[in-house]
Amino acid sequence: MFRFKLAAAFACALAFSSLPARAADVATPDDTARFLAGMQPSADSPLAAIARDPNWQRHARYMDGIFDQTEKRHLSKIRAFAKANLTKTHDTMYYMFAGPDSLHAVSFFPNATTYVMAGLEPVGNIPPLNTLSPGTLFGSLQNLAYSMNTLLTLSFFRTKDMKSQLRNGPVFGTTPIIAVFLVRAGKTIHDISYVKIDNDGVEHPATEANVKSNAPAVKVVFSDGKDGRKQTLYYFSTDLSDSGLKVSGFLAFCDKLGRGDSFVKSASYLMHGGNFRTIRSFLLARSDLILQDDSGIPLGYFNRKAWQFQPLGRYLGPIEIFPGTFQPQMVDLYRTVTPVPLDFGIGYRWRNNESNMLLATRTLEPNIAPEVTPSEAPPPRVQRPPARPPVDDRPQLRRLWPF
Repeated sequence: MFRFKLAAAFACALAFSSLPARAADVATPDDTARFLAGMQPSADSPLAAIARDPNWQRHARYMDGIFDQTEKRHLSKIRAFAKANLTKTHDTMYYMFAGPDSLHAVSFFPNATTYVMAGLEPVGNIPPLNTLSPGTLFGSLQNLAYSMNTLLTLSFFRTKDMKSQLRNGPVFGTTPIIAVFLVRAGKTIHDISYVKIDNDGVEHPATEANVKSNAPAVKVVFSDGKDGRKQTLYYFSTDLSDSGLKVSGFLAFCDKLGRGDSFVKSASYLMHGGNFRTIRSFLLARSDLILQDDSGIPLGYFNRKAWQFQPLGRYLGPIEIFPGTFQPQMVDLYRTVTPVPLDFGIGYRWRNNESNMLLATRTLEPNIAPEVTPSEAPPPRVQRPPARPPVDDRPQLRRLWPF
């Protein structure tokens, strides 16, 4: 058995060593993303030979399985919901506290021209994959699969998991996950580049990933299929607290894009507190539509004269790890306005029939009906008995990794 494993390892290394003529080749961004996603790259790609390796084929089967499950249980229902309920969307889509979750961005808002996502997670990098050793490459694929597992099963990333998983190895950060989610959503990636912004919000090319900046970003140009119109997604690694926004130029960049739609999910209830007033005010002033779960902007900060509200799903209050964020106003809203049922789970309460969302649509221009400015204290908070935390009790896919 030992000799067999040794021979297999030698054969794998020999297969990689037979690629020196291709080592100088650079795979296209789309082929790179497809390879990471467990999808066959182009026949003429320098990654095509590596895709014949049994280890990559195991990775492909694993990715096929988990994405097929997510598509049937979750994403197909989200797209149907968006088609029925999000009929008047805009060119710009803002997704704050997003992490690398491009999957929900394009599923809920498929027609945006520009997507702006932001979070604390690092931008990361994807080096030329055919230059990595077999152990490094397949170890990176394993880490990538594990990094995405929580979002694909629960609909959100765990912060503590991202801190470790998104900072390990040469293939790391949000960039590879964003790319995988896009190609698995049927997109073709045309370009992946790195940018930085100055204090005035002006975009400049960055010579390398994670360049020293208060808001480094990856910029991904993609289309729906090969012939669709070009769309652009930015992910900024930046601090969205009041103090962080003062020095980053991030909101100055967003201001240049104008009004748009906003999406907030699994945002740790940060905008309920006093350290995120600036981003909360920005979203209220620059959004014509806000789709969020209860971890987003508290209902008490909306001007009731300027917004129309449609509750979705069921409001059961926050899970126990976020005490003090229960909203009595949400209970009243769900009692007075008939909620639209949700047939998918979303947010911290990801189980079917336990999730809530709020669709807020602007009815008056901001200069006609200025936003409500509550006192410096957050809206009233009422404690509730601890709720059941989200435990992933779904049957897990059989792990196919040989490592």
